[in-house]
Formats: sequence, structure tokens, C-alpha cells
Amino acid sequence: MSGVRTISTAFEEACMNSRALHFSHHFKRANGLRFHYVECGPHDAPAIVLLAGFPQSWFAWRHVMAHLARSFRVVAIDLPGQGDTDKPLSGYDTQTVAHRVHDLVVELDLGEYCLAAHDVGAWVAFPYAHLFETQIRALALLDSGIPGVTLPASLPSSSDHSWKTWHFSFHALPDLPEILLEGRERPYLEWFFREKSADPACHDTTALDEYLRIFTAPGAMRAGLAYYRALALSADQNRRLTEGHRLALPVLGLGADQGSIKDMGGSLAPFCSNAHAETIASCGHFQPEEQPEAVADALQRFFYPSVA
Repeated sequence: MSGVRTISTAFEEACMNSRALHFSHHFKRANGLRFHYVECGPHDAPAIVLLAGFPQSWFAWRHVMAHLARSFRVVAIDLPGQGDTDKPLSGYDTQTVAHRVHDLVVELDLGEYCLAAHDVGAWVAFPYAHLFETQIRALALLDSGIPGVTLPASLPSSSDHSWKTWHFSFHALPDLPEILLEGRERPYLEWFFREKSADPACHDTTALDEYLRIFTAPGAMRAGLAYYRALALSADQNRRLTEGHRLALPVLGLGADQGSIKDMGGSLAPFCSNAHAETIASCGHFQPEEQPEAVADALQRFFYPSVA
């Protein structure tokens, strides 16, 4: 745990100097699974829950949190298998993960909350919203195709498009990714952050070191790939959830002009009765780190427009 404390403490000090902001790290067991999550902002303020994607953790939201914490209680959760949360051997279909995350949220006793999720985090947030819709004020999904819903069953093979999605099939293979990636984790992660960002400079050495730390932790690669290996099951679950049912709560599809899905709102509209769309400019796939102020502003305007 020394790595995360060193990095997090350095970031805390920078934030505290500029905004008197404090990030607090917590571990809590929920239904037998130990979660790691990070909080900031007033404890009695309206709550916003954040979920990150592959190959990241709560750390992806750090700059967004710095903006939101002025007015909100912000809780960024490491998903099962992600960051410093436990890495169970099974249960990476997104409906199981949604139930597990909800177990933690119940323990946190947040009251009504908003939920924002990116990439694989959005895979989890979509069934989560279907299962626990009455508890959520509003939902925001960032730059992600949802399995069985907006993610095509057949991914593109042409070179001008496949660079965005080739890893789905690769990660789903048994054993081969681990064989090829062991000892080469850093250049693999660097490829994602370089190729999928509009400006790769948003991922500095500190960020790369932290993502390498969590990706090379015991069981971490297996767990990260498990979300892709469970993709077909997650897609079947989502198709069943959406049969004859559209989400009624407000849903923001937050796209990026250089990301994976520019019109997130349009892609989600057939599955939501109250869908909204916004696109972040000058931004690739990793919106919370590339354009954190724009993301925070979009979330605040959508979730709590009356909060100054």
C-alpha cells in the first residue's frame, strides 16, 4: 500500500494548497468483499458516486473530484478487481458487479445520489441503474458502448476503426493476454493512454506509475481482463433488462469529439425515456483526465443545476 499512499499524499498536498481539499481513503467490507473508495467534499452535501474504467481506478477522477468537492460529497469507488478493491476469482459479469457495488453504497448510507461512470464503469452503471433506479437521482455515462445495448455484437475490423476496439477480443482470450503482457505492462498501458487521448500529456509519470502499480498487483491483470471475458454474459443480461423497459431517470450521455462514441446521448436514447446529450471538445476517450473541468461542469449542470 505504500505506493498509493505516496502518490495520493502528494496529490492531496497539491490540492490542499490550491483548494483546501482533502482526499480521504477508506476500506469497507460489503457482503464479504473489501472495497477501496476515496471521498472528498462536505459530508452533508448532495452525493455523487463515480466509477472508473479499464485500465484505471478512482485515480482517474481525481481532477474532476477537485472541482466537484466544492459543493458535493464525492465518492469514487474502485470496482471489484480494480485499484485497491478485492479481486475475487469470479463474478465479473456487470450485473453481479452492480449488485456488489450496491452492497457498498448501502453501507455508505448516502441517501439519494447521482451516479457517473466511464468506460467499464459505465458497463456496470447501466444495469445498476436498471436494478436500483429509484435510489438514483440521475445517471451520466461517459464514452462507452454498453454490452448488449449500444456496443455492436460484431466489432469493426478495418484498420481505421479497429484500433479503438481490437482489445475487446484480445482481452477475452483465455491465457494469451497474460502470456504476452507479463513484463510488458507499462508499454501496454502507455499505448492506451497515448493512442486514445487527444493530448497524451494529460497522463504524466505520476499517473502512469499509479496505473502500473494497480495493473501489476497480484490478481489485477486477471481481474481487469475478466470484465471482457464476461462480456457475452453481461450483454445477455442487459438485453433482458431492457426488454419492455426504458430507464425513466434522467440520463446524460457524455461523449467526446475524439473519443470512442461522439454521440453518447443519441446512442442511449432508444433505451432511456429522459436521455440528454453533450460532447466534450478537444477530448479523447479519457475524459475525466483530459478535460476534467469541462466534465465536472457538465456533471454539475446536469445533476444539480440549482447548485452554484
